Amino acid sequence: MRKKLLFVIIAAVIVSSNALAEEKIKVKEKDGTVDITIGKELFTTYNYNDAARPYFYPVIGPTGDNFTRHWPMKNINKDEEKDHPHHRSLWYTHGDVNGHDFWHDKGCKIVQTKIKTSSKNGTGSMIVENEWRAKNGKVICTDERKHTFSLSGESRIIDFEITIKASHGKVVMGDTKEGTMAFRVAPTLRNRGKVAQGKMVNSEGGTGKGIWGKRAKWADYYGPLNGKTVGIAWMDHPDNPRHPTTWMARDYGFFGINPFGLSHFEKKPKGAGNMEIPEGESVTFKYRLLLHKGTPIEADIKKLYEEYARNPTP
Repeated sequence: MRKKLLFVIIAAVIVSSNALAEEKIKVKEKDGTVDITIGKELFTTYNYNDAARPYFYPVIGPTGDNFTRHWPMKNINKDEEKDHPHHRSLWYTHGDVNGHDFWHDKGCKIVQTKIKTSSKNGTGSMIVENEWRAKNGKVICTDERKHTFSLSGESRIIDFEITIKASHGKVVMGDTKEGTMAFRVAPTLRNRGKVAQGKMVNSEGGTGKGIWGKRAKWADYYGPLNGKTVGIAWMDHPDNPRHPTTWMARDYGFFGINPFGLSHFEKKPKGAGNMEIPEGESVTFKYRLLLHKGTPIEADIKKLYEEYARNPTP
């Protein structure tokens, strides 16, 4: 009897260990891309060679579905709007940096110059460096981006730590609504448009298109996706300048964080949202993207935000 019990215990430990091994996150660089996998499943792919700026696509949530719009990377969903071709899934950039537009695809580029990846302790990380180049090739500034990929229960997390460096002279992050940390959601998650069934909420009790431009610690875009309720939560770390941030969140499916566009969001004088970085100095922003099952209440986003805010970022 004891031998049988011991065998059962050993078998259970082996199964548990195998399950944990399957959940390990790996970061693997290829030509122009980096795959982030959870066990044998793709979580997301970082693309840095085929567009004016780096972006993540696809972005697979805990249900196994892609949470972002496919277009313009792929034209495979008839229900997707073919607007804003610069909205590439998940990305970071800004529309006014020393007067240069890095938001629209009009000649300015963010070019990766260095990358370092690692996978350990069940998480993955990727540190990249970029040059922000004007149309004529002049470097306006540089950045360093630290990405940490992890799990919280069934939820999938990307932590961003983005440091803008005034490495080539003074930098002014301009007062425009065209920016900055951005996500274009799958069509059924939208609040408006064909097949749209989604909803938006924020930490301050705001809902729907009313969260646009408002200050909040977190916001969540959620709804049905392939028959399952899922959500996308953005979280603004309390260490960030201008916390709680203002939100560039649109009901047509654009879901972004923008701490700069204060003349648009809060009707302040033009230029009120400018942020100057003196030559040789830098500014850092920390954001968490959390992809979850269920509604924000079912996923307990309020509690998850408190945990994020309380603990140092990875």
